[in-house]
Amino acid sequence: VQLQESGPGLVKPSQTLHLTCTVSGGSITTDHGYWSWVRQPPGKDLEWMGAIESSGSVYYNPSLKSRTSISRDTSKNQINLRLSSVLPEDAAVYYCAVAQTLAVVTRAEGYWGQGTQVAVSS
Repeated sequence: VQLQESGPGLVKPSQTLHLTCTVSGGSITTDHGYWSWVRQPPGKDLEWMGAIESSGSVYYNPSLKSRTSISRDTSKNQINLRLSSVLPEDAAVYYCAVAQTLAVVTRAEGYWGQGTQVAVSS
């Protein structure tokens, strides 16, 4: 399974961040597992943001739930992330991953994309 994140490298504070994860070599609807978004701010640990299951059920990190939305486009085999009201502390490398663990926070588990850097600045 290969995962590739894409999206803007720079967003302004208070704007909405949209990222897309394109999956190849696997199916987001039939491959059992949790398709997650995980981020890593500079100098900090990986933070699980949320996931969508092959069934379509969605789960969120409670600390980010009010600003996060995860969806999918089954026709394109893509997972989408929407993060609203972006803050400077949202600057991070954003990864998509698929794993058997819901809140995956180790790159040793499952399959991960290479990540996309997002900066927040006006």
